[in-house]
Amino acid sequence: MNAEMQSHSSLLERLQALLGREHVLTNATERSFYSTDIYREGALPIAVVRPTSTADVAQIVQLAVAEGIALVPRGGGASYTDGYTPTEVGSISIDTSRMNRILEINERDMYCVVQVGVTWAALNEALAIKGLRTPFFGPFSGLAATVGGSLSQNSVTWGTGVFGVSGESTLGVEVVLGSGEVIKTGSWGAANSVPFLRSYGPDLTGLFMGDCGALGVKTTVALRLMPRNSHVMGLSFGFKDFASMSAGMEAAAKQGLNLTNFGLDPALQQGQLGKADAATAVQSALAVWKTSRGIIDGAKQLLKMALAGRGFLKGAVFSAHWVVDGIDDVSCRAAVAKLRAALQPHGAEVPATVPTVAHAMPFMPLYNVRSPLGERWVPVHGILPFSRVAAFRTELSKYYEQHAADMKRLKIRYGAMFMTVGTNGFLYEPVFYWEDGYNITQERLLPEGYQATLPKFADNPEGRALVDQMKHGIADLFQRHGAIHLQIGKFYPYMRGRDPHTAKLIRELKQLVDPRRRLNPGALGL
Repeated sequence: MNAEMQSHSSLLERLQALLGREHVLTNATERSFYSTDIYREGALPIAVVRPTSTADVAQIVQLAVAEGIALVPRGGGASYTDGYTPTEVGSISIDTSRMNRILEINERDMYCVVQVGVTWAALNEALAIKGLRTPFFGPFSGLAATVGGSLSQNSVTWGTGVFGVSGESTLGVEVVLGSGEVIKTGSWGAANSVPFLRSYGPDLTGLFMGDCGALGVKTTVALRLMPRNSHVMGLSFGFKDFASMSAGMEAAAKQGLNLTNFGLDPALQQGQLGKADAATAVQSALAVWKTSRGIIDGAKQLLKMALAGRGFLKGAVFSAHWVVDGIDDVSCRAAVAKLRAALQPHGAEVPATVPTVAHAMPFMPLYNVRSPLGERWVPVHGILPFSRVAAFRTELSKYYEQHAADMKRLKIRYGAMFMTVGTNGFLYEPVFYWEDGYNITQERLLPEGYQATLPKFADNPEGRALVDQMKHGIADLFQRHGAIHLQIGKFYPYMRGRDPHTAKLIRELKQLVDPRRRLNPGALGL
């Protein structure tokens, strides 16, 4: 036991008495894992605690804060903006993975209540049995990503085309404040009520959406339910350049019809989504077959995939893909026809292989923590109004040109993924790939056996340093063009340049809900 742990031995003993010795992790390897995200390692905590209830969390907060110990909550661990990496040596990490129960599915009042450690994949599976879903139902990383993590960071993908980001589907939350007190928001906090509606007076639920755990530790969440549409179709278009793709995506977004969408530049088109091994191809085919509407429909979908092959986008520089759902075949086809009409002036339709597979396997294994060539991977992103996308891209292209020689020397590549959010936002996600070693979180998140199939690279600290410099440079470009961010964590400049009165209000809110400032210090720039 190191000196820091020895000085808090009484606290650790009380936590072990509360949770059980096996759920207070003090092993150095485990502490390193729980304090390292996909991109960066944080300060080493003195312990990792694994609660199972709101009462557990409230007691953990009370015990730790009394000794001045910082607390850092962690969800599924699939993020990369320092959201759960401690800034202080001697912190305690709260692993919420044991808080994984679905507490209620209320089909009459159309809400569900879940603990924050439930993964989106597990929730989606449980609701599908009942013909239901949440409006937003998870990011691509939903096999690992948890409900609580997504609400703390805010995330996009499934349902985003119509229903926006993750927090917009939330009815209420149960939260432990920095004092150890527990509150409930929305109708959930009203006398004699249940969590069926978010709008009751000031929107306290919204206060804890995207807060990165800086304002409270969420423990339980109520989400809105809706019927799961039975008919789903995909649509794919190829585009000659970025300008035509972004114009097409904007036109399609304004129809408000797609379940999700995503665009790919040439690097990603022929990279992460354009390369798959035989096992993944078989898995994809089985998933498509299982989600088809019968033997004839399944055979038709598999035939389309076989005819398209892996080179179906060779004639296009950029591509974009949409998934559309409807109550029946007629409504689904009508929605696709409207999207097609909006897209045809900008690009050419190609077989919908990518969105068909994406719908069949909405939550893919986390292969993308490394590139298909075995390189390290990290994205940056911003959500821009449509009117500012072109100017941002022009400045970004110049920025890449300024660093081209060093990037080539250090074997750093870049690409980009795109998405529209609702009817009025364009998500631009630059991605870096570079030759470098693994960190502990990448090793554990990769599917078993997959790492052995990839090339190995030596540590590349100089390349890593340039990627870090460029990440910050791109974040600055986004800010100059008025972008906003999900997954703020401790990376994006949330407080920088903010109106002084707004900044004062945010700091005073932090002081109110976390008087000793022990909840995830550094998150949100606080």
